[in-house]
Amino acid sequence: MPAERPWFHSAVVYQIYPRSFQDSDGDGIGDLRGVINRLDHLATLGVDVVWLSPIYRSPQDDNGYDISDYQDIDPTFGTLADFDELVAKAHERGIRVVMDLVVNHTSDEHPWFVESRSSKDNPKRDWYWWQPPREGFEAGQPGAEPTNWHSFFSGSTWQLDEATGEYYLHLFSRKQPDLNWENPQVRQAVYAMMRWWLDRGVDGFRMDVINMISKELPLRDGEPIGDGPWGDGSPSYICGPRIHEFLQEMHREVFEGRGDALLTVGEMPAVTVEDAVLFTDPARHEVDMVFQFEHVGLDHGEHKWDRRPLQLVELKESLGRWQEGLAEVGWNSLYWNNHDQPRAVSRFGDDGEFRVESAKLLATVLHLHRGTPYVYQGEELGMTNVPFQDATAFRDIESVNYYEAATGQGLLVEEVLDALRLGSRDNARSPVQWDASPHAGFTTGVPWFPVHPNYPTVNAEHALADPDSVFHHYRRLIELRHADPVVAEGDFTMLLPDDPVVYAFTRSLEGTTLLVVANFGGTHHRVDGLPDAEEWAGAELVLGSYPESATAPGPTDGSIVLRPWEARILRRTA
Repeated sequence: MPAERPWFHSAVVYQIYPRSFQDSDGDGIGDLRGVINRLDHLATLGVDVVWLSPIYRSPQDDNGYDISDYQDIDPTFGTLADFDELVAKAHERGIRVVMDLVVNHTSDEHPWFVESRSSKDNPKRDWYWWQPPREGFEAGQPGAEPTNWHSFFSGSTWQLDEATGEYYLHLFSRKQPDLNWENPQVRQAVYAMMRWWLDRGVDGFRMDVINMISKELPLRDGEPIGDGPWGDGSPSYICGPRIHEFLQEMHREVFEGRGDALLTVGEMPAVTVEDAVLFTDPARHEVDMVFQFEHVGLDHGEHKWDRRPLQLVELKESLGRWQEGLAEVGWNSLYWNNHDQPRAVSRFGDDGEFRVESAKLLATVLHLHRGTPYVYQGEELGMTNVPFQDATAFRDIESVNYYEAATGQGLLVEEVLDALRLGSRDNARSPVQWDASPHAGFTTGVPWFPVHPNYPTVNAEHALADPDSVFHHYRRLIELRHADPVVAEGDFTMLLPDDPVVYAFTRSLEGTTLLVVANFGGTHHRVDGLPDAEEWAGAELVLGSYPESATAPGPTDGSIVLRPWEARILRRTA
């Protein structure tokens, strides 16, 4: 093992979705001054990095992931002066600030696109993907789209521009046209913008769907999806032919010569372990770590809205394969939650009787893997999914579009609502619950999204006062990663891979071994088949998800019996 490892190996990142974090001016929408006012919460938790979801100027079609000006703050969130103060005050507390870089696409209101669509011979026409109608069709006819690709937000990826009679590509919303990274002028404009933020004091970027910026040419139809008109275009834009070239160029143009203190995270849907090794190999100078989605797709059936119970054996196989694949070269992001995922305690745990215990268990399992853990706002409080009453309760464009498309195809309304309640991104976007005052202390006004009704008991004020809360368990896990090199750098060995209830593994480094055992079930469970079980039964308890876990009931032979949703970390030293 090298004498020095990158700083982010022992770091923990906290993601803030500013709209829902803290409102400072009573307009019901979170803002940068609200983040400043809550920095002490993050300092108490002990996190090293804050990642801000987009705060750029935006029409907010996709909650800020549609950017109309990369070098300004949306008035909803404040000003550049507010941002500068946030960076300075975070740095005073030893917290780095990472921006969300959204450069696969812009807003259709960005000046670049306004120019691009103004005429076929505009100098910026080639900054985006413009195509004439399919041969043999007239513009606007069904089937005239240049390819059959299906958008992530339903319908076609192509939008007809009536003025010029051509279609532009949008993998996401029609108001999010894809940039053409084949054009070197586009790339240089993006790199200049990134340097501008770094010069302002930003500590790095989380790069949204960055593995989609290279498209395979010529653009062609994808394999049909079911019996409908749409096809899967992802083979043409997931990890396209020039993706490594583009990221290496970005590193040279933006990051080279700025030292090792910055952080670059590539969000990469559908990336493989083998791809991730290439992207994160330090010698290749691309990104520091990937943000991948394999494990959060395991409870999907044929598609995202077709939900099935998580199988623990499948989860272990997936996470274990990523641990093994990146053991020698590369690095991974570790997460259960983010702004695009339902709340983990509702999804993978028990958000009823064992909410606290299962939230602690999920944190323990995740944070003891090798990689950089991410905490999404409210996760450290054990916040849960939202009890949506009907279709009018959903705000997210993906959810709204799915409801309209699914009911329009004849699916039963209640079936569609059940799927949305489980999988909607809105679950992650309810306001953070700070205290038991009206609107959970998030705002003095009317919140843009209703506060979860459980806020009187699930809130930060209550959690900080309770030494056995989910919050303090997260704080202890973060302290452990900072203090014990085995957590950041130790070898990973999966145990009991076929056990459907127990998640168990070891981390080992220089004579010290940690054992993590976790009961993903609602009843007492005896751990059978553990190597050296008799030795582990008497090992030092480092941290447990129950108070006084060392006194948990067990048989006279000394083997380990775990209580419902209990996790323990044990240590042995050679």
